[in-house]
Amino acid sequence: MIFTDSGIILFRQEFRETDRLVSLYTREHGRINARLPGVARPSGKLKALSEPFACADYRIYVRRGGTVGTVTGGKIRHIFPSIRHSLKRTALAMHFCELFQRLTPLHQPSEAKFELLLSSLTELDLGEPNPAFAAAFTLRLMTLAGFGIDHPVLKISAEFWRRMHEDKLSSLTFTDAEDLLSLAKCNSVCRRFLSQYLAYPLNTLKTFTLDEEELPPLALQEEPSEPIPAPSLQPASAH
Repeated sequence: MIFTDSGIILFRQEFRETDRLVSLYTREHGRINARLPGVARPSGKLKALSEPFACADYRIYVRRGGTVGTVTGGKIRHIFPSIRHSLKRTALAMHFCELFQRLTPLHQPSEAKFELLLSSLTELDLGEPNPAFAAAFTLRLMTLAGFGIDHPVLKISAEFWRRMHEDKLSSLTFTDAEDLLSLAKCNSVCRRFLSQYLAYPLNTLKTFTLDEEELPPLALQEEPSEPIPAPSLQPASAH
């Protein structure tokens, strides 16, 4: 079978002498694994298609009964140059991609998930990342993956919770002490979820939250004690 689909590279590794294996999230086929032959050769034509978080239209061949496809060609759509020129943005983009790698099953397409990743990388490329990027992205992916929490927790206001799930990531800039405390609580929700539901820690797990000097005194002193309801483990509906 040969098909063409838009995809974003989540992960790559060298394979044999000149090939690469990649994991990519595609619009119509979900997360799939594929091999790109010959990319390490000086004359390799597919190298750009195997770079981290590259977005392209991939032409993929999968033999009958096979589980790993072979990329035979494609056309780059986005390379997100501003992300690649900034260590902070690159680290955050890799974090997004690893979350997708860990929280999305193989061969289960969701256009909503694809759009979340594409729009988040686009915003990260076009605008300066703010301290809410990581938490908002994680909460939205949790919802699409079937792990969402239906209502605010830890006394976070309903409006703040809605913004973290619905507003553009680049618009989530907060200066009010109460909002900063709510953001710290959202980060706590994400940390607890990732700690509980991932078998091993994320490789890209960094402190993408507020620096200590930016937190209000209350946020540094108060550790949320209210238990967080366990997210629903029911499969997410098709999006």
